Parts: sequence; C-alpha cells; structure tokens
Amino acid sequence: MNEIIKQDGFTYGFNPKACDACEGNCCIGESGYIWIAKSEREELAKHLNIELEDLLHNYLRRVGYNYSINERKLSEDNYACIFFDLEKKQCSIYEARPKQCRTFPFWDYFKNRVKEVKEECPAIKDI
Repeated sequence: MNEIIKQDGFTYGFNPKACDACEGNCCIGESGYIWIAKSEREELAKHLNIELEDLLHNYLRRVGYNYSINERKLSEDNYACIFFDLEKKQCSIYEARPKQCRTFPFWDYFKNRVKEVKEECPAIKDI
C-alpha cells in the first residue's frame, strides 16, 4: 500500500513512490528560480566537497540578494536544474537539495492551482 503524504491547507496528497516512474517533471520544464538559502549553500558545498566560492561561481546565479541554482537549456523553453542527472532521471544532490525542492509539491503557489500541479506531477492524488 502506498502512503499518501498530506499537508494541512492542501486539497491534494502526494505519493512519493510515483517519483520512481516520473522522469523529473519537477526538475525539468520552463525556466525559473530554484532558490537556495545561505545555510543550504554551505551544506551543498560540503556535500559536493567543494569550496563555497566554487559553488557560487560554477553552479549558482545571483538574483538580487538571493541565489538560484543554475539551469541548463535542453531545448526552446525547456530547462533542467544543473543538478538533475539526465541519464539517471534523478537528482544528483538529493540528500542536500534545498528547501524549495524538499517541500514540492506543497507550495502556497499550488494551493489554488491544483490542476497545474497535477499536470506537472504524476504523484499528486486527490484526497
């Protein structure tokens, strides 16, 4: 039996087992921001065994006072997180992924856009 994760304030649930069959819909698509906080940047640099400056220079972009993880362009209007392994179809930094990734699909943005999140994520289930 698959366990459905629920969160207060959301009209849908999430089946994490469905991620195994997905090809990274939440990591691939239109360009956007993958926000990463200071503590997460430090944790990620440690996870990658690189200096923080190398992480900032090679994998992140500054947006105002914040940082976002770089993306690679796959085709017109189609991008992937720089840490998404296209061959394995999985996150290469899963253990050190930022909060934005950890909390998907339970983002306030999707509370009133259930149809949109269902189209993006096959793990979304009605509850």
